[in-house]
Amino acid sequence: MTNSTISTQPVRLAATSLAALATAAVLAACGTTADGATSGSEQASTSQQATESAQTATPSDVLASTAWETTGAVDQDGKDVPLEDEGVSTFVGWAYFDADGTFTMYNLDDTPKMQGDWTVTEDGRTRHIVAKDEAGEVMFERDSDIVTLTEDEFTYRVFPAENDRSVYFDIVHTPTDHAEPAN
Repeated sequence: MTNSTISTQPVRLAATSLAALATAAVLAACGTTADGATSGSEQASTSQQATESAQTATPSDVLASTAWETTGAVDQDGKDVPLEDEGVSTFVGWAYFDADGTFTMYNLDDTPKMQGDWTVTEDGRTRHIVAKDEAGEVMFERDSDIVTLTEDEFTYRVFPAENDRSVYFDIVHTPTDHAEPAN
């Protein structure tokens, strides 16, 4: 390779890059293209708005943002556990957390499971539920450690033996479009 070849490659690369930037600037200035595609600046603005919205969402907002379906369970060793397993089957179903702090849960056959009130700590580490009967009387309360809480997954941990933290199941939920069953 000669010295002249080495010195012209950066110039060619710079010229190509400048041409690409100029083309992008023209397209951005024009807004939407004739075929209805969104310009780069419009896409960036929409992306920034979505990012800002996601950054301001609290853990409670995320939990209430969708209906959830139990789609898996994993034990303390990282092994998949069948949803029919007696250690996890009582946690399987559809869950609907409303923004007003109430919830309803159903079995996968749409039969009612429980209802009541819920909260999530500000740090997103714990979900608290207060299960209530039809008359509104408290049946039980439960705190669950949250393992994952994103728009794509809600996983909490349960301990079969209250005093033994070495054995547990992580109950995995994913968003669903399953309509809440009528009571």
